[in-house]
Amino acid sequence: MDTTQYFVSPAEQAVFRDSKAAKIDLRRGGAMFLGLNCFEPGQSQPVHTHAGADKFYLVLSGMASISVAGETRSVGPGTLVWAPADVPHGVVRAHERTVLLVGISPPPTE
Repeated sequence: MDTTQYFVSPAEQAVFRDSKAAKIDLRRGGAMFLGLNCFEPGQSQPVHTHAGADKFYLVLSGMASISVAGETRSVGPGTLVWAPADVPHGVVRAHERTVLLVGISPPPTE
């Protein structure tokens, strides 16, 4: 059995784009999705919701302002941001090059 699929180093998967934030799929299972959102300074992600799906952002590196349910905070490495299903959330602005580990359960269908 190949167990390499069970271990991943997110930092090694980070990709950055000048034009817009980059999204990278790390793992997609039947019950959960894990990915990376990678931002250059000044980039953002519009506030949005996930119908029936919980989401978290774990800040791996950098600093960004993130909004959940109308409250916005500047967060840095080690901060976990939780957005329950149907609650508006988004990245208002990356203040520096920022990598967020993203988890969604159940996984998005798009």
